Amino acid sequence: MSEQRIIVAGFGGQGILFLGKLIAYGGMMEGKEVTWFPSYGAEMRGGTANCTAIISDEMIGSPVVMNPDILIVMNEASLKRFQPRIKPGGLLFFDSSLIHSPGTRLDVRAIGVPASEIAASSATEVKSANMVMFGALLATTGIIKEESAAKALAQLTPQKRKKTLEGNRTAITKGIQYIAHTESKHS
Repeated sequence: MSEQRIIVAGFGGQGILFLGKLIAYGGMMEGKEVTWFPSYGAEMRGGTANCTAIISDEMIGSPVVMNPDILIVMNEASLKRFQPRIKPGGLLFFDSSLIHSPGTRLDVRAIGVPASEIAASSATEVKSANMVMFGALLATTGIIKEESAAKALAQLTPQKRKKTLEGNRTAITKGIQYIAHTESKHS
C-alpha cells in the first residue's frame, strides 16, 4: 500500500465520522501519514454525513479525495452521490441491510455487508453497524492491523461512551467473521 483514499458516507447518527476517524487514527498508530476530513449537514442526526480519510506511506499532498480507492456507504443516497467517483478497480462497501440494489459499475468490486442487520442481531445496538463495516474493511483490505484498530477504538471512544467499547469490539469481530465466512463460501 502506498496510498489509500477513502470516503465514508451515510446519515448523521450512523457513526460515519467516527468510522473515518478510526481508519485515520489506526493508520497514524502504525506510523503512516494520514488525513481525516469531516463533512456533515446542519441537521446532524438524520442529515447527510461523510468524511474522507487518506492513509499513505509517504507525505500526503492534499486532503481532498475526489476519486476514492475505497468507498464505504451506509445508505442509498450516499451510494448514488459517491459511487460514480470511485476509481476504476476500487472497492465499494455497502450496507446491504439498507441498500438492496447497488447497481454497481463493472470496474469496481462491490462488497455488500448486512451491517445494520448484524449489529441488530447482537447484544449491541444498531448504532454499531459502522463497527461491523469497519471489521469488513479490515478483513478485506488489511489497511490497518486489527491490533491498531482495537487501540484506536479504545483511545478514540470518549469517556462517557466507554460502556459501548466491548459491544463495538464485538461488532468489529462480527464484520471480520462475515467477510471470512463469505470468502470461504466463494473459494
